[in-house]
Amino acid sequence: MLEELRITGLGVIDESVLELGPGFTAITGETGAGKTMVVTALGLLMGGRADSGAVRTGARSARVEGVVHVDGLRAVHEVLDQVGAEVEEGRLVLARQVSAEGRSRGFAGGAGVPAATLGRLAETLVAVHGQSDQHRLLRAGAQRDALDRFAGAATAELRERFGREHAELRATEAELADVRATVRERAQEADLLRFGLDEIEKVAPAPGEDAELAAEESRLGFADTLRTAAEQARAVLSSDDGGPDALGAVGAARRLLDGVREHDPQAAELADRLAEVSYVLSDLAADVASYASGVETDPVRLAAVSERRAALTALTRKYGDSLDEVLAWAERSSRRLLELDDTDGRIAGLTERREELLAALAATGAALTRERTEAAARLGAAITEEVHALAMPHAQVSVVVSQQEDPDGIEVEGRRLRATSTGFDEVELLLAANVGAEPRPLHKGASGGELSRVMLGLEVALAGSDPVPTFVFDEVDAGVGGKAAVEVGRRLAALARSSQVLVVTHLPQVAAFADRHVVVAKSQDGTVTTSGLTLLDDEARVRELSRMLAGLEGSETARAHAEELLEAARAGR
Repeated sequence: MLEELRITGLGVIDESVLELGPGFTAITGETGAGKTMVVTALGLLMGGRADSGAVRTGARSARVEGVVHVDGLRAVHEVLDQVGAEVEEGRLVLARQVSAEGRSRGFAGGAGVPAATLGRLAETLVAVHGQSDQHRLLRAGAQRDALDRFAGAATAELRERFGREHAELRATEAELADVRATVRERAQEADLLRFGLDEIEKVAPAPGEDAELAAEESRLGFADTLRTAAEQARAVLSSDDGGPDALGAVGAARRLLDGVREHDPQAAELADRLAEVSYVLSDLAADVASYASGVETDPVRLAAVSERRAALTALTRKYGDSLDEVLAWAERSSRRLLELDDTDGRIAGLTERREELLAALAATGAALTRERTEAAARLGAAITEEVHALAMPHAQVSVVVSQQEDPDGIEVEGRRLRATSTGFDEVELLLAANVGAEPRPLHKGASGGELSRVMLGLEVALAGSDPVPTFVFDEVDAGVGGKAAVEVGRRLAALARSSQVLVVTHLPQVAAFADRHVVVAKSQDGTVTTSGLTLLDDEARVRELSRMLAGLEGSETARAHAEELLEAARAGR
């Protein structure tokens, strides 16, 4: 339940606080005073689209804050836990700020949240019904959505399942059409892949082979140079003709230090280290000699390596920048070739899956139609009961569920029906306003006042299926007056026995049934217009109803009428 609403810098409202409670709250005021700004504020608070044009002229930003009692609302707490929001003593503080530049920020329980999160919270907290909903509900798709909402969870589950199956059917049919249309292209692609794979198979490259062959070709191509360098290096290390070499120099240094080692331990240590160097040089000289003797010129092997590298290079020019990429291409192409070679099997599999989905859709759609048809009878009766109470005693509202036949549609119980993602059904509300009148679609057969009453009856019927604690009605009583207006007030008061109801209205007959009455008052200081929200006491409420009845203040006749209206409303609740 919404306990408090604080509005700052929104439209004509400078700064106002609205304290709310359970039951029926009526919000009234003169035209242009800013009544609809209250609904706009709630829309922002519940994640609606932010509009910088709603920011009050001269203000840097508009801000809306609300305190909501959320004890027992598990779905709300699940969302709050995900965003790290805090709830204190069962109360949640929501806020939305819109800058004059159009930037928007949302908050829930002290945590910054996107508008989408506020929208998720709104789904379980508030249901807003306004005049725009009346026009929206004249559309066939909206009427189907309203029926499904009224029908409940079983219908929602069937509709969701039908949507999934319908999407898969469309994807399967598209793939099947593509496979059938590209049989020739698939065969050509298979031939190209087969040629490439055969070429790679003939060469049979091994991972890393190109790098190994490059090193071997370089070694074979420079064999003479390598051998000469190794022989000369060996001679520098250890000479065969007694000439100066590294081993001789190290040996001479060692002998000099060995001669004085008994006089100084450090000299002895250096002599030992020179001994180690001589051993290493001796081994290194032997290894260099062995390397030099092992380097051979092999023109035959060099030619074979060069030819093999040329074959590998031919593959990398066609199938990848490196040998590893060539091998990866071959692996991918092998899998693709298996798929292309199985075109007939693919067509058969897709055809079989298509038939399975058609059968599943027929079953799901038929079950959905049955659920909707049963719910349509209940919804029609509920709306009819409501409009009877709204001074249309002879009206009959029916909700018709029909299907459109299509020779290319899905076969369901001997009929071929057109399918959409929502099922086979089209839903339409029909009204017979008087006895003997032919039922006609609402947009053709209802006057403005009749349409308002039917839509209000629908809203009240749908409200009973909405598991939310707060309902907001924005001038849904437009086009209604007299006795019908009294009945509108009585129906809203009845709804308020189990839910919190906020109603923006211009009808005194409706406002008289409210448990509390809030007026949006406008003040003007010559250039700046501001509005404030004021909770009326009994005396102020009589004055406001008098103004609404007579269009002027101070009329004793209007005052008497207002008091009579309040008394009648108290007795009629």
